[in-house]
Amino acid sequence: MPLEGYPVSRLPGWPLAEVRVLASPALGARFVQYLIDLPGGGEGAMAGVDGIETFFIVLEGSGEHIDPRGEARRLEPMSFGLTPPAAGNRFRATEPLRLLIHQKRYQPSAGVEMFRPLYGRADRVAGSAWADTDRIQLQTLIPDELQYDMAMNIFTFTPGFGLPIIETHVMEHGLLFLQGKGVYRLGEEWIEVEKDDFIWMGPYCPQSFYATGGGPAKYIYYKDVNREIML
Repeated sequence: MPLEGYPVSRLPGWPLAEVRVLASPALGARFVQYLIDLPGGGEGAMAGVDGIETFFIVLEGSGEHIDPRGEARRLEPMSFGLTPPAAGNRFRATEPLRLLIHQKRYQPSAGVEMFRPLYGRADRVAGSAWADTDRIQLQTLIPDELQYDMAMNIFTFTPGFGLPIIETHVMEHGLLFLQGKGVYRLGEEWIEVEKDDFIWMGPYCPQSFYATGGGPAKYIYYKDVNREIML
């Protein structure tokens, strides 16, 4: 869905920000994703909630992230973080700041320790060739380890390349296009997509992608991983 299709909302913890709710349980998703535009000098916060983990990534601008201990970390484009359940997150914008924030209920598993807060820069995460070609690069922002029950990855495609198969799997996706253009297959349809478009894909939705346009196509996507299926 194009970004202009999402009306601007307000949140109590973000009085100066423009907030767009990209996906939520009302849609059928088992998570919520917010796109938040915070003006320079503004502050906002996601309160800690028992059982709810939070991922964030800076898409534009700069500022600070303040963790529950009061420690501040500088934010620049592609700074990201993952904080465990009940941890609050505060943000301060030194210039207009655009954030993608993802929250979901953490799924504990017997014998698996809770993860510790994770911080990094997506532009410093090495990509790896995917599907036997270096024209498709996959960056894994969250380590593929059992304490993490979610993945946040970035795919980058050279125009003329795409996913070589139609995927159909139990994981759901929340996907935001960061740059470029392409066509995305959802079910039986191929849909044109470009920067700032968002897609939610439920479990077992047939899906694929092919990059078009004059430059690389890039998107960030969430999927649920590393847990038994709840019955």
